[in-house]
Amino acid sequence: MGSRIAIAAAGICHRYGRRWALIDVGFELPEGAATMVAGRNGSGKSTLLRALATAVRADRGTIHVLGVDARAERDRARESMALLDHRTHLYEPFTALENLRLAARFLGQPDTRAALLTRLDEVGLADRADDPVRGFSAGMRKRLALARVLLKQAEVVLLDEPYGDLDPPGFVLVDHMLERLRAQGVTVLMATHLLRRGQALCSRALVLESGRLIFSGPAASMPQPARTDAGFAEGA
Repeated sequence: MGSRIAIAAAGICHRYGRRWALIDVGFELPEGAATMVAGRNGSGKSTLLRALATAVRADRGTIHVLGVDARAERDRARESMALLDHRTHLYEPFTALENLRLAARFLGQPDTRAALLTRLDEVGLADRADDPVRGFSAGMRKRLALARVLLKQAEVVLLDEPYGDLDPPGFVLVDHMLERLRAQGVTVLMATHLLRRGQALCSRALVLESGRLIFSGPAASMPQPARTDAGFAEGA
């Protein structure tokens, strides 16, 4: 793990209309750390990841990614990050391979069939490479979106509910993906409802409640929810 601070956020605030989704959120994450973001539905997890990735612009506060001011130098900051959004943003009429090829060309990555099939194989979709995405299940779409994240080879990876829509083999796939990223020294921030799974894979944790950061520290020490519900689950 490096000694640099990979992500530094201070006083982050963001609102949708009159509702504040993030209120004065601040933390620092060391380079190479794997961190889970927990909280009930509507606590601000997705908004936080999207603000860090510059997919939404924070109304207040500062964000630095690997020393780059993400608000002042948005394009430069984006070069080092990859975001798995809760929406997959895939091109429905195109095949899985064509979707990856578009992303590869945009990112300046190799776009040969062999190179892209390797990425699809990593997520268990090599045998569906030439099938249109419109016929894919939600789980298959998530796998393809994960392949697109891996394609970028980013230094900072932001994952919004990567286990969502996946079957048990898909859970294992994400587990292995996280382990590989950690071994490569990639900084990972993962929003998840699966607390025990997140604690097993991540060394650090952030907990949000109603847009406020109520915990930042070791994942093993994070507070447990007062009750288990669909928005803050104890999934294994």
